[in-house]
Amino acid sequence: MKRTVLMAGLLGALVLAAAAEKKPKPVPVDPNARVGMTTRVIHPAGARNWRGAEQKALDAVVWYPAVDTAIETKQFMGPVERPLFEAGSAMPHAPFAPHMERLPMVVLSHGSGGSALQMAWLGTALARAGYIAVAVDHPGNNANAPLTPEGVALWWERATDVSNVIDAMLKDEEFGGKIDATRIAAAGYSLGGYTVMELAGAQTDISVFFDRCRPAKPGDKPTDDAAVCRETVLHHMGSNQHVLEEVRKTSGESLARSAGSFRDPRVKVVFAMAPALGFTETPDSLHAIKVPVAMVVGSEDAIAPANENADYLRAHIRAARENTLPGVGHYTFLDVCTAAGVQVYPLYCTDAPGVDRAAVHAQVAGMAVEFFDRALKWR
Repeated sequence: MKRTVLMAGLLGALVLAAAAEKKPKPVPVDPNARVGMTTRVIHPAGARNWRGAEQKALDAVVWYPAVDTAIETKQFMGPVERPLFEAGSAMPHAPFAPHMERLPMVVLSHGSGGSALQMAWLGTALARAGYIAVAVDHPGNNANAPLTPEGVALWWERATDVSNVIDAMLKDEEFGGKIDATRIAAAGYSLGGYTVMELAGAQTDISVFFDRCRPAKPGDKPTDDAAVCRETVLHHMGSNQHVLEEVRKTSGESLARSAGSFRDPRVKVVFAMAPALGFTETPDSLHAIKVPVAMVVGSEDAIAPANENADYLRAHIRAARENTLPGVGHYTFLDVCTAAGVQVYPLYCTDAPGVDRAAVHAQVAGMAVEFFDRALKWR
């Protein structure tokens, strides 16, 4: 996918907001509330693994409740002259809604080879519900820059991106004072679902993946066991073993700590959509997860099938719940495609007959808001 851009088209409506005196308590926001959006380039302090990415910074997109006079515009991804995906509706750089302070924040993690803006459908919905939502481009594994072997193979490092974003947002001059640091959530799609499980305390055994996906003998095709061997888009860069050998030359330190904990205690609840690579996370670490976990999967997902991922996670996480959406496939959780997008990316843009992607997004966003409201004890 080409570099994302923002485009325009007009919408309008009103927002109602209120605040209690002394100790502000958020109230439910009108479904037609205005949404603002902005971007951040985050430069984490200290050493970190950039996974071969040229840019040594984290690009992020932020959605937030805006003033009721904000004039939203439709947002798109793709070339200006031929956009490929819709990316919600928001007003870039809109003033923050008055009287709204100490709001929960949800950090969003995209799938392998995706982008922050691919989470726009959920980010804008969360902002309409009174949340601050921020999505990050994972280095070496996003659509806005070349993929790298390290970016697609060192999955566990993605959790550090999210933790660095939390650090930056809590210190941000514009948003830091508006975030309730005791009410932080994480939501992810596909490999992003794996990422948020890591933040909750899941730990990885990479040998499980490579043992399963290693060809039986040289020259054989990689195993296609319910498509799990394709989940990380390693197949775009050669065989799993080839990519691993390349990564071993540059990333011994990261590989050595792949089984470690990337838990972030600031993340109080996680929501995973079509989570991938669940089967690589160790039962003991999943048993130890204490935070509430919710998952939503499609019954027709052949890329991250539930029996290898969400079902496995639910069986081992005490506080987990799982919802299955009939007829929904893996890519239904991507942004809604334009007509051009359907032509260019039929694999990512074509849903099963009878599946309305926008309606599924509205349903899943409602699930997420209800879950976060209850789990974070916000309202």
